[in-house]
Amino acid sequence: MLAIVSLLVIVAVSIIITRIAAIALVHTGLSQQIARFQARSAFTGAGFTTSESERVVRHPVRRRIVLLLMLLGNVGIVSAVSSLMLSFVTPGDRSLLMLKVVLLVAGLVALWAIASSQWVDKRLSHLIDRALKRYTRLEVRDFASVLHLAGEYRIAELYVEDHDWLANKSLLESRLREEGIVVLGITRADSTYLGVPKGTTPVLPEDTLLVYGQASALEALDERRASLSGELEHRKAVVEQQKIVEAEQRADKATQPKPR
Repeated sequence: MLAIVSLLVIVAVSIIITRIAAIALVHTGLSQQIARFQARSAFTGAGFTTSESERVVRHPVRRRIVLLLMLLGNVGIVSAVSSLMLSFVTPGDRSLLMLKVVLLVAGLVALWAIASSQWVDKRLSHLIDRALKRYTRLEVRDFASVLHLAGEYRIAELYVEDHDWLANKSLLESRLREEGIVVLGITRADSTYLGVPKGTTPVLPEDTLLVYGQASALEALDERRASLSGELEHRKAVVEQQKIVEAEQRADKATQPKPR
């Protein structure tokens, strides 16, 4: 029975480790979707051969995170297999074996439900994000010094897929600036880089956009799909950004010295 508990603890720790690594990768500029995939791929040692991995291994901070994940992943997988073998190879009666199976399945289902919970994800991500900001220096400091990144503002990479809302739109058509998002550059699928793209520049599937804006806005854009709901989300984002601009203008006006 102790081996079953040990296995569940190993799985829970593995989930937390990959979540910490994913948030750390987000701090280096990767989108949340790509960061989670790369963190899980590196930890399990499966699937870490995509073209997106090139952006990870070329970045020194991301490379260190991934190397640590691979090391911990090897240890975790060996420990999990050992615990699993001890759970079912040790002699015992049939009823005890069935109890172990039920406990293992119930524990894994519970862990999966917790890991998939949006409520848990939001609060766990918030705690990990605060801890990383307090105890590490993972953010890209040259970007921070030049662009004065503070609060919610950051730089990120967004990978565009066929079904994404941005796909096959020009920057002018997307009206991203009205959402408070600035496109700093575009990397095409053939590795061609377009610095300071114009409004007429199209966004194509398999492009990687280097964008600047509020983290919440960038995350929402990354998850937006080409559909009617995507258009409604864009309009809502424009309205929200207008409110932010108006609030910033009022705050700025309040700090200005009054004329005598």
